[in-house]
Parts: sequence; structure tokens; C-alpha cells
Amino acid sequence: MKNIELHPDSESQLWLEQTWGKIIEKVESMCESIGADFPYASYHGKYNREQADWWTNGFWPGLLWLVYRETKDERLKEVAALTEVRMDLVLYDFFPLHHDVGFMWSLSSVAQFKLLGHEDSRRRAMTAASHLAGRFNPAGQFIRAWNQPERVGWAIIDCMMNLPLLYWASEETKDPRFRHIARLHADTTLREFLRPDGSTHHIVCFDPETGERQEALGGQGYDPDSAWSRGTAWAIYGMALSARYAAKRSAHFFLANLPDDGLPPWDFRAPWEEGMAMDSTASACAASGLLELSLLVPSSESRMYLDAAEKLLRKLDERYTTWNDPHEEAILLFGTANSPRKTHVNVPIIYGDYFFAEAICKLRGIKDTFW
Repeated sequence: MKNIELHPDSESQLWLEQTWGKIIEKVESMCESIGADFPYASYHGKYNREQADWWTNGFWPGLLWLVYRETKDERLKEVAALTEVRMDLVLYDFFPLHHDVGFMWSLSSVAQFKLLGHEDSRRRAMTAASHLAGRFNPAGQFIRAWNQPERVGWAIIDCMMNLPLLYWASEETKDPRFRHIARLHADTTLREFLRPDGSTHHIVCFDPETGERQEALGGQGYDPDSAWSRGTAWAIYGMALSARYAAKRSAHFFLANLPDDGLPPWDFRAPWEEGMAMDSTASACAASGLLELSLLVPSSESRMYLDAAEKLLRKLDERYTTWNDPHEEAILLFGTANSPRKTHVNVPIIYGDYFFAEAICKLRGIKDTFW
């Protein structure tokens, strides 16, 4: 990733450094209380713990590596590495892995390999990439989501964020097959998921034998024709790595529908009601994607996306962080995992913390990411 040009004014740089300092302090505190475990959603100030195969398990070591990269705090490195080792149970012992192996091993194993050249981490990441490539359906040119027999032809928008593991594997091995699979899946997503207005479907079902598109499902959105906000964020960031035009379309849709306070509802087209599910994680992910997009467009457009990302991050920082709550482990409030199922609604979620910290790193001009 190229350098992101910082704003020249001192006020902006001061805010960035102060916010980054708060992130460091919070992550160091989290490291002591969480250790080498698998946090996901926070209730009453404490993150819960998931099993080793849970799809979000890469975000915690990824958050630790983001901070370690600058502080060189050995305790953060130790905990991140041990968390990665604990996932070996599912990587090598024939657990039913899924499409989200990119989330799990890009931010743990690829991160450690990029930072420290750890060969065991490279081996883990290549194993995960091979598993992801093995889920590709050549008839429909999509990567299968989940493992249930009735879902053999399902693909989801989330998978766009797993494709960087395949791009990395191609670069690392000089084998273009990983990259070809990623691009074919991205092309299918562009064609079958992204609507003309920039909103996206969550789930699209294909005939696994013929590859023919059958239908779209609401999934974690309000209904099949709605606009799940985090799904739009997945599209912005994921498409920024695969298809510039699609990323711009999703970005404009997200920004046009974003409330003034920077906190989107869980679905942009869900009926508004008092106390409804909101999702700060969508904003944090979208901000990081906007910064990625700012590097891909002509210079005449770049500033627009960079300014939009900074404005969004400032709103999150001012209104929805936990800096003044010493009893809360998490960083970012009001995340929602799955509103239709009433799962982890309006609570901190670990990937919200990660994307917020990652976006701040990018805005400060960090050259590389773990994706």
C-alpha cells in the first residue's frame, strides 16, 4: 500500500496522534485482560470468548499486530503469536472450515509473516489460502459460503474481504491460480450482488451444478431487496482491492445514506424505529475502505474519499468510543452482528475495534496493511 497523504494542518495531525495514543493505551489494557483468547462481543464491559473456529478470531491478533508494529511491545507480540497458534487446532485437524479463513489468517498469520518473516505463519496462511481456493465453484465462478448441505450454492458479500488472502498467496508463490479465483469471484460479485444504486445483496444462491443464478436472500439484512449496512462496507473495502468502479459505487451509496452522526442503522432500508439496531462496525470498515479507495482513483478524486474517511472517523471517535470508560475493554460502541437473529445488537464487537484502529493507522500514513 502506498503512503496516504496526511492533511497539512496541525489540528488534524494532533487529533490523529491523540487518537492513536488512546488506541495504544486501550489495546495494551485489553492485552492484559483478554490474553491469547478469542473475543467477539462485549457485554457489561467485558468481551465474551468464542471457540477456535469462530470467523472473527483473526481480528484480535490483527489489532495487537497493528499496535506492535509501532510500539514493538513484546507482550503484544507474544499474545498475538500464541493466539495464532491456538487456531492450529482448526486449521490442521479437519474442522469444517468456511469462507472466512481470510478474516482469520490474513490478520494473524499473514500479519506475523509480513512483520517478522515467521515461516510457520507463512505455512498457516498458505494452508488457509489453499482451503479457500478449494471452495471455488467453476460452474458459477463463485466461492462457496458456509458448509450446510442446503447451502452448497450460496455465496455472500462478506467473501470479498477474504479475497486478499488469495492475492497474497499468488504474490508469495508466484502462482496465478489463486489470483484468478479471486478475480473471478469478484467479477461474479460485481455482476450478481451489486445493484445499480450501489447497494448490495447479502446472499445470492446459484445452482451448484450449472452455476445459474437462482435468487437473492435477505440474510442479515432486512429483506432480499434491502441494504445491510455492513454488507455495503464489505463491498467498499473488498471491491477496492478488486474492482475500482464497484468500490466507488458502493462508497457513494454508503455516504449518501449515512446519518449525520456517522452511526448507520444495521440496514439502510429497514423501517426506522426508536432503539433499533445500529452498526458502528460498518462505519469503521467503510472508513478503512474509503482510504484504500483514495489510493486507487485519480488525484482529482482522491481527496474526496480521504476527507470522507477522516470525517467519519472523527465522528466515531467523538461519539462512540470508550476512552472515558475504564471499565469497558472494547474501543467502539454500538456494533451489531446479526439483527434479524437478535445476536449481539448494539454492543462492541472486536472487528469494529480492529477496523477503527486500522483506519487510523492508514490516515497516519502507514504504508502497509495485513490484507
